[in-house]
Amino acid sequence: MAIFNVGPLPGQERFGAVITDLPPASIDEPETRKALHDLWIDKGVIVFRDIAGGMDTQIRLSEIFGAPEIHPMMVGTSIKTEHKALAPIEYDRESGNLYEVKGRQLGGYLPWHFDAAYVDRINHGGILRPQILPRSGGETGFLDQIAAYELLPRRLRERIEGLSVLYAYQPDLTKPKFGDRADRIIQMSELFRKGMDHPSVQVRAIHPLIYRQAVTGRKVLHVSPWFAEAIEGMENAEGDALLREVIGYVLRPELMYFHRWEAGDMVLWDNWRMLHSACGVPPEEKRIMRRTTIVGDYGLGRREVKPERSPAR
Repeated sequence: MAIFNVGPLPGQERFGAVITDLPPASIDEPETRKALHDLWIDKGVIVFRDIAGGMDTQIRLSEIFGAPEIHPMMVGTSIKTEHKALAPIEYDRESGNLYEVKGRQLGGYLPWHFDAAYVDRINHGGILRPQILPRSGGETGFLDQIAAYELLPRRLRERIEGLSVLYAYQPDLTKPKFGDRADRIIQMSELFRKGMDHPSVQVRAIHPLIYRQAVTGRKVLHVSPWFAEAIEGMENAEGDALLREVIGYVLRPELMYFHRWEAGDMVLWDNWRMLHSACGVPPEEKRIMRRTTIVGDYGLGRREVKPERSPAR
């Protein structure tokens, strides 16, 4: 028998689970590993409360769900962390992202998205662990797109079946075309600035608006508001209106969970079905997190191929 307790996410019954009383020593037991993997596929987000072991436990947990990989935006940079599989998610006043959002200055703010929408291969998820928490703010939001699909009107499900979305890397959070965005940029981090020149983001990516979760057959409404540029083949006012309508059904409060971090927490999410966001912190605060990225590819993404121009006659 697996040795841990499972409860619901606070205020959210549609997805997610909270695990308590998981001894790090049991992570290597086959029964525990299978139970955790099955729960992840079923629930999409798992909050581990008061789990000991820090970096070692985080990496061992990640290995249950897939091999930890270096985050693609860190490849080729000089940014270092305690372990090659750990990516820095950091805000401090000297070097972090700082934006004005709805009249408030927020450090480390990120709008709703799934990771790597701007490339063709989407990692399967990640585990986030805090190192330094702010005195206020800093929540991470999660939103389930299986639940979002189930709430779509039938006529809209039928309208978008078989359609795909074009995505491009956009580090300036005042410029996303769809969903939430910041009002004014105050400071952009080095990691975000260098990302614009990364080889992996020079060609747009294409992902389906709907796909089936391979293990369960459940349909996923698969759209990342941040990074979305247009519906493939409908780069016009009609396509933009359709995509905005779909995103309006996705970004509903009843589909969201906002995690209030505590020391000893780790949060695992399935990037193939979940959106996530960062609420940000007051500009004078500091928030230092470490994230593992779980290797994978759902196999449905592709790169945009533009037709070659005919030579001039």
